[in-house]
Amino acid sequence: MDRVRDDEKQMSAVMRTISILEALSEVEGINLENLSRTTALPKATLLRFLSTLTSLGYVHRDGADMYHLTLKMFSVGSRSLKHMDLINTAKPFAKKLCQDLGETVHMGILEGSNAVYVLKEESSYTLRMYSRVGKVIPLYCTAIGKIFLSDMTEKELEDYFRTNPLKPFTPKSIKTHHALREELERTKSRGWAIDDEEHEENVFCIGAPVKDYTGKTIAAMSVSWPIFRFNQESFLEIAEKIKETTNELSRVLGYIPEK
Repeated sequence: MDRVRDDEKQMSAVMRTISILEALSEVEGINLENLSRTTALPKATLLRFLSTLTSLGYVHRDGADMYHLTLKMFSVGSRSLKHMDLINTAKPFAKKLCQDLGETVHMGILEGSNAVYVLKEESSYTLRMYSRVGKVIPLYCTAIGKIFLSDMTEKELEDYFRTNPLKPFTPKSIKTHHALREELERTKSRGWAIDDEEHEENVFCIGAPVKDYTGKTIAAMSVSWPIFRFNQESFLEIAEKIKETTNELSRVLGYIPEK
C-alpha cells in the first residue's frame, strides 16, 4: 500500500512539473502569482518545484521575481532530434495504416518542385500499385503533393506556379491555377488531400501531413486504391483515419497541435 502511495506521489510530481514547464513555455516571463493561477498550484507548492527546476538549470528567476524557461529545455530537445529518424519512426505507423485499410501506403518528402517517395508499405492484394521508393511525383495532381502546396506561403506558391505548368496527366487533372488554389484551400481546412484519378487513371489517393516540432509539414503520408476497391460510403471515415495516423506520428516528432 505504501508503495502504491509513493507511485501516486511520484506521478503527481511529474504531472505538476510538466504543467509548470508548459505554462512557462507559453510566456516570456511570469511572476509567482500569475503562474500559480495558470497552473492551479498553491504558491508554496509552486515555489518548491520552481526551486528544484532552477537548481537544475531549467528555470531562471530574474531580479524582478519573474520566472523564465532557460535554453536548457531547447538543448535537451535538440539533442533528441538528432536521434529521430523520420523513416524508421514512420514505418510502424505506415504498416499499421496499411493493415487497417488493406491498401498501399506511401510517405513522401518535398524535393524541389516535386515530391519523392521515401517509404512504401505494400498491400496484400494481387493487383497492386506500381510505385517504388525513390519515385518522383508532381505536386499539383497528387495527394502527397497537394499537402505540400497547401503548406506553402503565397510567395512560395506564386514561385511554384511560375515555374511549373499544370500539365494534365489524365482527363481529371486540375488544369488552372484558380481551380488548384480552391482545392488547396479545401485541403488546408480539412487537413487531408485527395487525388481523384488526377495522376493515374483508375487510382484514388488520400493523403495527410506529417509535421515536425515547429509545425512545418516535413512529409506527407497517403493511401492509394484502385478505384473499383475504394468504398465511397466510408470516404470521410477513411480520410479521418489517415489524418489521425499522421497526427499521431507528428506528435511523436514533437508537434503540439494548436488548442
